[in-house]
Amino acid sequence: MRDTRESRLLLVLLIAVAFALITVDIRGGEDSPVDGARQAAAAVFGPVEDGVSSAVNPVGNAVSAIRDSGERHDRLAELEKENAALKAKLGSDDRNTSRLKQLDKMLKIAGEGQYGIKGAQVIAIGAAQGFSWTITVDVGAHDGIQRDMTVLNGDGLVGRVTTVGPDTATVLLANDPDFTVGTRMEASDELGFASGQGDRPLRVELLNGKADVKKGDRLVTFGSQADKPFVPGVPVGVVSRVDPSGGDLTRTLYVTPYVSFTKLDIVGIVVEAPKKDPRDTVLPAKPKPTPTPTVTVTVTPSANAPLDGEIQQEQ
Repeated sequence: MRDTRESRLLLVLLIAVAFALITVDIRGGEDSPVDGARQAAAAVFGPVEDGVSSAVNPVGNAVSAIRDSGERHDRLAELEKENAALKAKLGSDDRNTSRLKQLDKMLKIAGEGQYGIKGAQVIAIGAAQGFSWTITVDVGAHDGIQRDMTVLNGDGLVGRVTTVGPDTATVLLANDPDFTVGTRMEASDELGFASGQGDRPLRVELLNGKADVKKGDRLVTFGSQADKPFVPGVPVGVVSRVDPSGGDLTRTLYVTPYVSFTKLDIVGIVVEAPKKDPRDTVLPAKPKPTPTPTVTVTVTPSANAPLDGEIQQEQ
């Protein structure tokens, strides 16, 4: 339609009529005079609205589902993150509990042996400076650590300090092939030298080739001059095998160390030696032997068996 004066007047007239009908419909309520016309329009356009609605609703539902799915995904991710944090906390608590137990055992050894120790944590393990069995700990010169100090934990002898940095130190483990420590047998006081053999038992050469030694005997460190590199009385291990003497000047033993060198975490570096040799006092209590059950067999004679001294006569 062309934009003329007559068309603009017609448009204004139609708008006025529409407002008049709306006013009459609102005021009339359920008795509105245009209710019939509205119902007729609903009858005509209702099926079209239903068709459009049935076509549009799945799209709307899909959009809503995508939106809800995103919210659920975010919530799931948040829950997974919280769960991971909780597991990490629990794991940390378990680790702290383990460390407290290690620390308690180490302090007990330090107290019994009267060793002044500096606690440290293992922060690295592996070859260092050509050594195959070493660890690195998180204390160094700033903490008063010096070379050739004894290192122990709650089980016994760990090794000795070989290199010291400002804040870290390298420890040569007792099972390293280059490691040697003087030992003393419990009770008998037989002296020897223990050497590391990697993941095999320590090899001990006793100075007395005729020493009376048996499986299960225990050894401690003998100590060094001026207590470096070893203080006396630190538990070393238990004899697992004894080689026949064969008339040799020395006798070879194989000793299972108390310390598990693959499970080191908390260690103590002896910064002050004991005033006197603790000898065997630091060794753990010996396990009580398990009694061997004995079986007693009692024979009950039968009623028809002849008594002692009786002779059955043939009929």
